[in-house]
Amino acid sequence: MHKGKLWIGTNWKMTKTIEEGGRYTELLKDIEGTLSSDIQLFIIPSHTALYPVKNQLSESSILLGAQNMHWEDSGAFTGEVSPLMLNEIGIELVELGHSERRQYFNENDIDINKKVHAALHHKIKPLVCIGENMEQKNNSISKETLASQLKICLKGLTEEQVKQVMIAYEPVWAIGERGIPADSSYVADIHLFLRRTLVKLFGDTGREIPLLYGGSVNKDNFLEYIDIQNVNGLFIGRAAWNIESFQEILHSLDSLLTTDVSKV
Repeated sequence: MHKGKLWIGTNWKMTKTIEEGGRYTELLKDIEGTLSSDIQLFIIPSHTALYPVKNQLSESSILLGAQNMHWEDSGAFTGEVSPLMLNEIGIELVELGHSERRQYFNENDIDINKKVHAALHHKIKPLVCIGENMEQKNNSISKETLASQLKICLKGLTEEQVKQVMIAYEPVWAIGERGIPADSSYVADIHLFLRRTLVKLFGDTGREIPLLYGGSVNKDNFLEYIDIQNVNGLFIGRAAWNIESFQEILHSLDSLLTTDVSKV
């Protein structure tokens, strides 16, 4: 296991009602109270659940995130949510550039870059999602694709600003119901490449940016991924939507951390 804070979170996508999310959050709070402080949990509900869930988390260290936001503070952007609105709720982070936003809502790296700058301006931590699709992987341009996404999404950031950013590598072919879990060796190679790219862009500060892995992470494979040197956390989908499954993963991670500390 690597040293430092371990980021573990989940994006609920469009799955839980306010009532369902409330029950889940109460159970997660109980679990979080039993975990090492080295594990930083975060949840990303639908926009409708953000306000009630924030109230539930008022005395918890679990961070609350939004699934998307516009880069403008206000304006004629029907269906959008602004960083000012998210700030009013008190959210701590925002997920930007998820592959489903790119695929179904035509989001691109230039727009994501605007959102990153807007989030940082409003002191919201950006969680920037990047990933190659199967066609890009089969054509051996995964690394070129990921480097391009990083360079554009993080364009114009200072070394100080980028310290507040997290990156989630989610290969498009590995997520969703039909996702194909990636081999740990592939993830290790990609995360090493991402780390080196960040160092080229931001110097030693690039070593401090948390790199999370997401893509069909479940209770059967999460230990393989978390043991990789440049994986600083996991962005878990379906395996975290079920609280019993998530609890199993979290307690296993906590046991590993406790064992590592006892060996020091």
